[in-house]
Amino acid sequence: MLFVGGLVFALLCVFGSFVASGGGLAPLIASMPFELVTILGAAVGIFVMANSKQALKQLPGDLKLALKGPRYDKAAYTDLLVTLFRFTRLAHARGTMALEEHVENPGESSIFAQAPKIRDDAETRNLICDYLRLISLNTDDAYQLDEVMARELKKNLTEKLHISECLQSIADALPALGIVAAVLGVIKTMASINMPPAVLGEMIAGALVGTFLGVLLSYGVVAPLAARMRDVVKQDGRYQDIIRIVFVAHLQGSPPQVSAEIGRKDIPHAFMPSFSELDTALSVSS
Repeated sequence: MLFVGGLVFALLCVFGSFVASGGGLAPLIASMPFELVTILGAAVGIFVMANSKQALKQLPGDLKLALKGPRYDKAAYTDLLVTLFRFTRLAHARGTMALEEHVENPGESSIFAQAPKIRDDAETRNLICDYLRLISLNTDDAYQLDEVMARELKKNLTEKLHISECLQSIADALPALGIVAAVLGVIKTMASINMPPAVLGEMIAGALVGTFLGVLLSYGVVAPLAARMRDVVKQDGRYQDIIRIVFVAHLQGSPPQVSAEIGRKDIPHAFMPSFSELDTALSVSS
């Protein structure tokens, strides 16, 4: 909710300083609804034209993600490392064929049953199962697995960043759309050039509201939203990258606990458990 708090603070500063310096809100309030319809209506239309139905369906989820923050916290990363430790320990102790029953029926897997959040996270569960299946098929080239997983994760991240990139494009266009609204206001004013100066002054002020709103919405709302969304998506992308790191370490011959520790080192600092915290979690799972 930091985004909402920052937005409210920014708007209070912008409009508060305007009123405190003697500015009147009446012209802004009178013109704002029509200018907003022009600017936001054009922005929405452009967004719809530039995207597919699938991307439009992705928008609400991404907006919710930007407002709530990353999906995965410290406990989620620890839970993932413990789950991967259990799988690599099983493969190390009983061979890769022992993984088959878990990857073919994850809903009935005793390991996934101990991590219900991972089991119910379809994207993470499927990623684990897909590459455990490859490992169970005697894929022993760590570099090949690393390359394949890295390509897939990069593809997934690119697709997830699509909405934030589109919002950044809209932010870049909003000042120009504000000018469009302002020009329409000027055209309206010039068509009433025979009106008294006081009336013309209000009409010109109303036209300038369009430029003001375009710039404010661009740099004060949409661009920060796009940046926040991009940051959260990238942070969440690190979660699934831990799977790649642990599996590659396993194929390179590292013991299960060492593979988990190698994965821990790549977790963002804000969510990274300490060595002792992970060691305790792994000891409990043993």
